[in-house]
This record gives sequence, structure tokens and C-alpha cells, in this order.
Amino acid sequence: MAFISLSPHDWMIGIFLFCAVVVFGNGIHYLVFRLVRKDLAAPRRERLGVRKYLARPARAVFLTIGLLIVLPLVPKVPDLIRDRIEQYAGIVLVLLLGWLAIGGVYVFQALMLGRFDVKVADNLRARRVHTQMLFFRRMLIGLVVILDSGGLLWSLHDERLWKYGTGLLASAGVASLLLALAAKSTASNLIAGMQIALSEPIRIDDVVVLEGEWGRIEEITSTYVVVKIWDERRLVVPLSYFIEHPFQNWTRKRSDILGTAFLYVDYSVPVEPLREELARVVRDSPLWDKRVCVLQVTNLTERTMELRCLVSSIGSAESFDLRCVVREKMIEFLRENYPSALPTLRFQMPEAGARALEADVLQASRRD
Repeated sequence: MAFISLSPHDWMIGIFLFCAVVVFGNGIHYLVFRLVRKDLAAPRRERLGVRKYLARPARAVFLTIGLLIVLPLVPKVPDLIRDRIEQYAGIVLVLLLGWLAIGGVYVFQALMLGRFDVKVADNLRARRVHTQMLFFRRMLIGLVVILDSGGLLWSLHDERLWKYGTGLLASAGVASLLLALAAKSTASNLIAGMQIALSEPIRIDDVVVLEGEWGRIEEITSTYVVVKIWDERRLVVPLSYFIEHPFQNWTRKRSDILGTAFLYVDYSVPVEPLREELARVVRDSPLWDKRVCVLQVTNLTERTMELRCLVSSIGSAESFDLRCVVREKMIEFLRENYPSALPTLRFQMPEAGARALEADVLQASRRD
């Protein structure tokens, strides 16, 4: 009812100041992001997501600050109403600053990860940084939320709300302790996430073998890890698994790997021609990284000779394909050049038994 007693002149001043806030707030927003567009090239600007994460919260912050600045200049506004508007605007400003800070965290993450491309061949450091930034981003966002909640309480002018907020925080602290005791597995996963970020047993895009499955680390959340299996399935594993259970990480230090292909041949096979053929096969294949190419006799049984073809590749996927190529080409070489060298089953009969068998065969052929 206090606003009804305002004169038309006072109303015009208030409307003019509000329009000025809108114009100047949008103008400052335009100038700031115009300078950002000049400093950053278009591809980098899109990669960092400056406009995506910062444009809208920044505009809202500029308008809210402008409203707080001009509010005391509006004439004849009752103190109670002015105090309520300032309090509500302060609450909105705190929330908007939290929104802007979270957007800044995403831009900071994009800025840090822009120099580390996981698509290159030697991407060990890039995967390490991507994994660490994934956890640090969540920690920073959690810190922003806590600080923003504290700022929101500080922006309240009513002492009763302060007491209510203090009691709410105290009860939330007790509840969080009880919840942590009840959700022991969730708490252990959160702690395991911190351990993984610091000790790095796994990273994004690591090649791992766990539960008998081969796959790549596709996603690491705060409580679980998603492993993309080679056949496009997804294996979801709790974070604590990687701390409490053994597993294979094929790209822990470097991505290159050795692969083996076994051949089982007869004793009559000469080894040296096979060794030369293996060298020719891998030399003609783009999957070989030119480090290791070895053929050795690794085992002998009563029937066959075991040959191990040891070859190297730049990654696990290339290693699998190269091993398949080696098996196909080496079997083809054996079939064409040493057909009798393939495994055969030999047996020998006593001389008397052989004669009896031969007589039976002759007698059967005469009857026919």
C-alpha cells in the first residue's frame, strides 16, 4: 500500500532507474564478452565453453548488482520494503555467484584439458590429467556449493533464520554421520575415488582386464566405474573394487604391448624359414611398431613342437589384430610349403600284428 502513495514523478524515477539497470547491465555484459571473443579464437572459445557456461549467469549477476546499486536511489520507498527487496536481491545474487563459480570450474577444466588430447598415440599423460581433473572438478563444485550455502545464510537479516540455519546445519552434521555409518559402501567408494585420483591405478581410456573381461575405462564417477567391453557391453564396477581386488591394467605406464601367437607343428618343420616368414609378415603390416619380432621353440610334447611368435604393437587393440594376422599368414605359409608339417597322430604296431593286419586286408580284397 505504500507504493500507492508515490507520486507519478517518483514512479517515473523508479522506472527510469530500472531501465538503466537493464541497459547498463546488458551493455557491460556485451563489452566483457566482446573482449573475450577478441582474445580467444572461435574454435578455442567453443572448446572452453565460455559462452555456454558463463554468459547467462554473468548477465544475471550484472543485472542483480545494478539493481542493488540503484535501489537506494529510488525515492520514498519505505524502509521495510527496501530492506526486504535488498535481502531477496542479495539471496539471488549469492545463488547467481554460485552458478557463475560452477561455470568457471567447467571453463577451468576445459582450459586445463585443452592441452592434453587423449586421441594421440602416446596419451598416458593426457589420460592421467583427464582422470585427475574429473575428481578435482567434483571437489571444486562441492566446495562452491558449501561456500554458497554459507554465503546464503550470511545474506539473511533475520536472527531467527540464523538460528534455524545453525540448527539445520548441526542436525545435518549429525545426520551425515549416521548416514555415513549406514551407507558404509558408499563412503568407501568416495574414499576410493580420492585414492584413485592420487595413486592412479586406473585412468580414463585405460585398457583393463577384470572379472575375465577385456575393455577400456569409459567413465569414472564418484561411486562407480564404467568399463566398455570389447563387444560394446558395459561393465559397471564400484570404485572400491579397484582398491580391494587385483586386476590387469595393460596401459598403466605405457600403451605399447607385446602379443603372442602360438603354432603347434610337427618335429619335421624347419624353424628358420618360419622365423623369416614371421619377419616378412609383421614388416608388411602397419600394426607392428617395429620393436619386437621373435619366433622361438617354447615347448615340446610327445606329438608336437610349440612355436611362440612374439610381436609388439602400439596398443592392445592393434596387438589383437596383429596376432590374428600372424596366425592366418603363418598357417597359410605352412599349408603351402610344409603340408606334412601340420600335427599328425602317429602309432606303431608290433611286427606280428602288422602281418596279421596285412593278411586280413589281402583276404578281404580277394573276396571283393
